[in-house]
Amino acid sequence: MTRTSFSFVLNGTHGLALASGALLVPSADLLCVADLHLGKAERAARRWGLLWPPYETRATLDRLAEVIAVAKPRVVVALGDSFDDLAAGEAMAQEDRDRLALLMQGRRWIWVAGNHDPGPAGHGGETVPEFRAEGLTFRHEAQPDADPGEVSGHYHPRFGLPGMGERRPCFLLDQRRLILPAFGAYTGGLDARDPALRSLMENQALAILTGRSALPCPLPPRRAAARRG
Repeated sequence: MTRTSFSFVLNGTHGLALASGALLVPSADLLCVADLHLGKAERAARRWGLLWPPYETRATLDRLAEVIAVAKPRVVVALGDSFDDLAAGEAMAQEDRDRLALLMQGRRWIWVAGNHDPGPAGHGGETVPEFRAEGLTFRHEAQPDADPGEVSGHYHPRFGLPGMGERRPCFLLDQRRLILPAFGAYTGGLDARDPALRSLMENQALAILTGRSALPCPLPPRRAAARRG
């Protein structure tokens, strides 16, 4: 049976990790996505001369539109690195700008600053260093000593089980924090067992795989992960 979401409680707040890679907080009527990286192909062409198919912005906005159409959130939080850099945000095609403006219409839209987009996004909404709602703190990058209830992105975590084949983008969840997968197209990922990620998570942490279903999997304990590396 396909499971479209995984239900959990973090710092007393109920959340749903969606198979799409978005987070829904029903009590706040809030949808959260991380690391859209809009304009990644434009930045790659501008900075390195790489000619990737320039469709990732539209593909990402299409995916986001599908999630918003179902969830109908009052608030959307984009959890940093929403644009691949500030110039990529400025260079968005008018059709993509119009699509984004339509998604933002009639709801509160929060741009959390990331390392790729530390300044104003220039597309409306509110740009903040972090955002708090319903006992949760939304920021771009996890802080090791964060209070319980931290929700972040930045790392693009991926995880897979033996025999599964390719690692899938995943949420990472423990009693203190939730790390979201990258939502954007053309985004790579970091193995959830990598020390940079595993050191942030408690031993009883879960990886919630995304894709056709939201599949919870226990992460290997820290010592096992360290031996693997």
